Amino acid sequence: MKNILIIEDDPEIIKLLEIHFTDLIYTTSKATDGEVGLQMALENDYDLILLDLTLPTMDGVEVCKKLRAKKNTPVIMLTAKSEEIDRVLGLEIGADDYITKPFSIRELLARVKAVMRRTDTKTAEQKDSSSIAAEGLHIDIDKRKVVLDNKRVDLSPKEFELLVLMASNPGRNYTRTELLNMIWGYNFDGYEHTVNSHINRLRAKIESDMAHPTYILTTWGVGYKFNEDIAV
Repeated sequence: MKNILIIEDDPEIIKLLEIHFTDLIYTTSKATDGEVGLQMALENDYDLILLDLTLPTMDGVEVCKKLRAKKNTPVIMLTAKSEEIDRVLGLEIGADDYITKPFSIRELLARVKAVMRRTDTKTAEQKDSSSIAAEGLHIDIDKRKVVLDNKRVDLSPKEFELLVLMASNPGRNYTRTELLNMIWGYNFDGYEHTVNSHINRLRAKIESDMAHPTYILTTWGVGYKFNEDIAV
């Protein structure tokens, strides 16, 4: 049974979500302010978190940032703001999806199912290979641990997912749109710069020379790939 945490300060929205999730045989927990919601998210395991952007005590952006520093629980952000910058911000801080109010409950439920399906698929795929090694780099998928030259490297959840995806398929070229869809689940044009910024941050952590990367290579005119010449 799936367990969902709702962090939302509007009691009517909470009630509506609880009714529909119960119909889907999901269990729900709720928090009406950011600090309590973050504490619950860190102390318990949830299959999904619905996170409002505007909350008392701590806003949704800060909650998501602090959560992403420690856990990779899927997050769908809810907000009354529809400006493009808000959507981009949601992507940058690690939200898995984003929906604006007022929303159709049917659309929200479809988004919830889609995010859970992607998460279940990634988990199943990762079970086939628990570790990846390549010239001084070791990735422990089960423990979500990356070691470079015997030193631990701290990656954000999206950085880790990007590295695992490409390192699992060395030599395969990925376009920015493919990476955006596969890692974030978004099917929108125009947000490829989100991929660029995450690749740059990932490179800064694992490459000794950003100008001449060893692991994550740029395929000009296409996108990125993991260097097949160093894969073990």
